[in-house]
Formats: sequence, C-alpha cells, structure tokens
Amino acid sequence: MTDATDIPGRKPDGAWAHLLHVLRENPVTMLSFGLFAFFLLQAFFGALIVPHDPLATNAANALQPPDWTHWFGTDSLGRDVFSRVVVATRLDLMISVLAVAISFAVGSVLGAVAGYWGGWIDAALNRVLDTIMAFPLFVLAMGIVAALGNSIENIIYATALINIPFYARLVRAEVNIRREAGFALAARLSGNSHFRTLAFHIFPNALPPMMVQVSLNMGWAILNAAGLSFIGLGVRPPTPEWGIMVAEGANYIISGHWWVALFPGLWLMLAVFTFNLMGDGLRDLVDPRRRT
Repeated sequence: MTDATDIPGRKPDGAWAHLLHVLRENPVTMLSFGLFAFFLLQAFFGALIVPHDPLATNAANALQPPDWTHWFGTDSLGRDVFSRVVVATRLDLMISVLAVAISFAVGSVLGAVAGYWGGWIDAALNRVLDTIMAFPLFVLAMGIVAALGNSIENIIYATALINIPFYARLVRAEVNIRREAGFALAARLSGNSHFRTLAFHIFPNALPPMMVQVSLNMGWAILNAAGLSFIGLGVRPPTPEWGIMVAEGANYIISGHWWVALFPGLWLMLAVFTFNLMGDGLRDLVDPRRRT
C-alpha cells in the first residue's frame, strides 16, 4: 500500500490531519479556537460590519440603554457601544500579538543561547532577567510608557519587555536539559553544527511548554494594555479600546448606566478566557511526540 508521503512531488497532509485530530480530541480546544476565530473575524472585518460609526457622537442619544438600534446602548457622548467594542478588537489583538511575538523571539534567542553554551553568557543573562523581575511588572510597564510617551508603539514595547523573562527562562531550562540528550548528541555526531543542532533539533522540542506560555501571555498582554489605558497611560481617546471604555463606563455604574462598562469588560474577559483555554491546544499542535 502506497502512502501519500511516498508519492514524489506530493506533500503529506499530516499538518491538517494533526490539527483536526487535536480539535476532535479536546472539545475545550475546539471551543477556544472557535472563540479565537470569532475575535479574528471582528479584528479583520469589524469596521465593515458594525451598524454605526464608532467615533460619531450624538448628544441627544447619550447614555441610552440597549435596544434594537443600539445593541449595547450608547455612552456619555452618544456613541454606539457595540460598534466601539467590535472595532476595538483589532487594536487590542494587534497590541497583544505584536508584544508577545517580540518577547517570544527575543526571549527564545537569549534563553537558547544561554542554555546551550552556558558560562558567562548564562550568568549575565540571569542577572539581567533578575533585574527586570525585581520590579512589579505592571509598574515597570507604567514607568516605560510614562517615560517614552503613551503611544501604541511604546505600549507594545513595554508589554514585550516585561514578558521577555518568561520565555528566556523557560527556553534556557528546556535547552539546558536537552543539550546532552541522545538525539542532540546524535545530531552533532552526524555532522551538524552547534547552531543547526540547537535550531533544528533541540529548540523544536522546547516549543510545547512555550506554547502554553504564549497563550497565557496573550491574555496578560491584553490585560496590560487595558490596564494602562484604564489609568490614562495607554491608548488615547477617542480611539476605541476596551480599557478606555471600561474606565469611561466606571463613572456611570453608580448612576445605573451599567452597560457602558459592562460590555467592553465582557469582551475583555472573553478574550483573556479564550487565550487561557488555547494553551493546551497549541502545545499539542507543536509537540513532536504527539504527531502521528
């Protein structure tokens, strides 16, 4: 019987088969990926499908409760809360994804080099990471944004910086454990350079626990950006952003206008919940031992 991998010029469909297997095996993973797709659709097409302009004000419709015209009600300036919540998805996801991508890339390189070669490189890296971790991370992010200015770029850099130690320490530990493993020694004996052994043999085996960290950090990054916006150091009004909207709505909860803060907070909670659930699924997708 001929396997698909034996046919010249034909790529195996193992990746898709493995993805479907992971989704079928774990309903929670399927739910999390479905929610993630829901947020991606909002991020890419939200501005096209919302019923109202998220920046348009109308004093006559200020603080109107949810109805068939304004599904999530309106805020103090008469802006449609539903439209603002949906459009804000793109900005919050962009901040989260870019911040985690930067911290993942930098932390992975630093941790892999330190874990593989050790010595003074390892000692120096640990001292730098200890210095970063000595500060309360949100306070450190506040200081960076306050010093550099509350722009979107600076929020991304600050969020990435406070997440680098998580990846660097995790990769260092995983690489340090596997650098003398049998498959790594076999790779070096077969003529692979140290760099190739590290990049193509050791590092892929360190990815599964890192995927769990990526999932958690995505949620933390969104919370960090929302927290900075809540205290006035994040995205500037009138740009739609979940943290700003919760901060603005908090002033009206006591007066009974609960919807202004509830729905942005609900979307924020749902996004963090989604990323927290995705960790196990991402780990299973990249784990070489689970591939069939």
